[in-house]
Amino acid sequence: MPQPYQLPDNTRLLVVIPALNEEESLTRVIGNVNHAVPGADILVINDGSTDNTAKVGKAAGAMVVTLPYNLGIGAAMQTGFIYAHEHGYDFMVQVDGDGQHNPDEICELIPHLVSGNADVVIGSRYIEDRGYITPAPRRAGIIILAKYISLLTRKPYTDPTSGFRASNRKAIAMCSRIYPSDYPEPEALMQFHKANVKVKEIPVTMNPRYGGQSSITPIRSAYYMIKVMLAIAILTIRRRPKVFS
Repeated sequence: MPQPYQLPDNTRLLVVIPALNEEESLTRVIGNVNHAVPGADILVINDGSTDNTAKVGKAAGAMVVTLPYNLGIGAAMQTGFIYAHEHGYDFMVQVDGDGQHNPDEICELIPHLVSGNADVVIGSRYIEDRGYITPAPRRAGIIILAKYISLLTRKPYTDPTSGFRASNRKAIAMCSRIYPSDYPEPEALMQFHKANVKVKEIPVTMNPRYGGQSSITPIRSAYYMIKVMLAIAILTIRRRPKVFS
């Protein structure tokens, strides 16, 4: 197992875990985060779960915010950004509650923020072939979406749907004020582009889910792609969002 990552002196990191019915995997995910970055605080956003997600998160030593009902990943993550902004964190990392993201690779994300090379760093599954297999319909949708966003932003993207992301204060402040609600990851890329928030992709390894089931079906994948492309098209004609610091 890799050695724990030591944050730079006086650096505060918040790891946000959005979770919907992830009681099977959450203890392991929190434990892995604690080992990977022992200096980080962990916040579980319990997005209206009907199982013991909140209780499991607290028992594993994480802070837990429970939303009144299932609001979706966008609202869950914006809750995390608001918490990070109001509590003065330097960096925030999103790690999904199903175990697919590898917390040991947080050490690959943070240095790009520390150096100032990026305001947001995205862990991409597709820059390198690391053995992760995406179902064909979903992969086709991601490729189309990546090409579409790359065309609009004039910046190459390979994995616009990745939720394994790290943000600095500039991005945290912006996302605490304005963040897409339904399918935020690809839509946020357009918001970042319009606000001159620097984004960088780096290769990461994706794990199989620890437990539970994915809610994404082939039909939902098609609906997702069409809806997001329409939302992004609308974003291109909106005014540039303000960046708060």
